[in-house]
Amino acid sequence: MANTDESNPLLPNQQSEVKDEKKPNKPISSTAPAPPFPADPVKPLSAAVPMGWTAEGVPMGHGVVGDPIMNRAQWDSGLCACFGRTDEFCSSDIEVCLLGSIAPCVLYGSNAERLGSAPGTFANHCLPYTGLYLIGQSFFGSNCVAPCFTYPSRTAIRRKFNLEGSCEAFNRSSGCCGSFVEDEAQREQCESICDFATHFFCHPCALCQEGRELRRRLPHPGFNAQQVLGMIPPNEQTMGR
Repeated sequence: MANTDESNPLLPNQQSEVKDEKKPNKPISSTAPAPPFPADPVKPLSAAVPMGWTAEGVPMGHGVVGDPIMNRAQWDSGLCACFGRTDEFCSSDIEVCLLGSIAPCVLYGSNAERLGSAPGTFANHCLPYTGLYLIGQSFFGSNCVAPCFTYPSRTAIRRKFNLEGSCEAFNRSSGCCGSFVEDEAQREQCESICDFATHFFCHPCALCQEGRELRRRLPHPGFNAQQVLGMIPPNEQTMGR
């Protein structure tokens, strides 16, 4: 019978071990070759950039305040810039200012229509605003009821375009409340409260600022309609003699 140990490929070869014992041992050098450069562990993107709210379906990073990558964009015009800027939207800014002063319900419906881009958005926001406006004027003598329900539009605009909020602007100008602003949940809660306060105390100015921002960033939904092709009849033809 054949030796099973010799025919098993998983066991070491005994003859080679005997030959190795006869060979003199070579001194082992103390300086071993340097290993290759270790590959840096690949960190996931979520570990490098913490994700937070989304704008247009793209995650937005909220990291250390002062990092240029993490900074948000600023509003195109200030809160008290009633007539906007002297650019190609100058006439539109004047229209926004007049609507915010005379007919805020129309301006609020127009802003919601541009932001939502859904059929019937204008009427669904303009008519309820008119009712709240009349209730406030009848019982309290001022438009103090409608701003309590319109401030979420400012929050939606701020998140959609990744705009800087009031808390971040205050932290950037004064340099205080850094730890409070770095916490995402606390910062977003503070920004929502500031949006409400802006609409309640400066309601016409807030509507005008949002209208100027939307008209510079989004076209009117009516401009996105498909073109209608019309058929032109051929010219009148005459038969030659």
